[in-house]
Amino acid sequence: MNANDKITIRTIHTLDEMYEAADLQRIYWGNEIESLVPAHMLYTIVSYGGHVICAFNEDRMIGLLIGLLGTNVEESHRPAMANLLIASKRMVVLPDYRSGGIGQRLKLYQRELAIKQGIRLVTWTFDPLRAPNAHLNLRKLGGIGQVYKENLYGTRDGNGLALFGVSDRLALEWWVTNRRVDERLNGTRPDLALPQYLEANATLINPTQAGAEFVLPSVQVIDPAGALALVEIPLNFGQMIEQDPTLAHDWQLHIREVMTKLFGLGFIVTDFLREIHEGRDRGFYVMSYDYGFDFSID
Repeated sequence: MNANDKITIRTIHTLDEMYEAADLQRIYWGNEIESLVPAHMLYTIVSYGGHVICAFNEDRMIGLLIGLLGTNVEESHRPAMANLLIASKRMVVLPDYRSGGIGQRLKLYQRELAIKQGIRLVTWTFDPLRAPNAHLNLRKLGGIGQVYKENLYGTRDGNGLALFGVSDRLALEWWVTNRRVDERLNGTRPDLALPQYLEANATLINPTQAGAEFVLPSVQVIDPAGALALVEIPLNFGQMIEQDPTLAHDWQLHIREVMTKLFGLGFIVTDFLREIHEGRDRGFYVMSYDYGFDFSID
């Protein structure tokens, strides 16, 4: 039997279960109060239309994902019913169970709940330098990024949210009923590879330099020549934080500069690639010029 066959995904509802979910968050976030959602708040979220989805290995809780029912404040002039969305928060999977597809299963379960509630949009934010998150959110799930949020959670270091005083996030939109998402999840939309993007004249904006344990961003940032841009990020940012924090901070500021510029030029994030390029394992955001396509259309 495959180990994943023992893993079940379901929502939790009782206050006792919420205490276990609160404890699970500490595996990733520690005891920093700013980074934890307490049991009583989880219980309130579930009681008013939100959800706490958990992964279990038999009776052991090994993962969770929180979803709050909300509205799009940028469209506040419209009736709330027209702006309903799920704000997804705090996905945590125990270290021994990561890389096993559990995060994706939690998200797919969340998609089912959203569709049952008649909600088309699920949103969340993530650190743009976390390559595994980018790969899941963009390549596997079919999300898009149209907004770069600078210091979303402030600059107070040590609270689990602002690393080295930086809390930049990429805001992700997951239009769960959109055909593009459905095709990506079902494998009916071909995944383009790096050579295909390069053949389509995609500009590699910030190629890294080889020869060091941790790659460096290019000194010269290249302007996009067409409607496609490739933004490189390190695949080992977690290790870099521990072993070369100065370089990790440099990468934070570098990606802020590159992405802020491209968003300002009208580009949005549409994909993520991890491929061998020029003999090295590398990761690239795909940013496409926004011609005004409405991703909310089914």
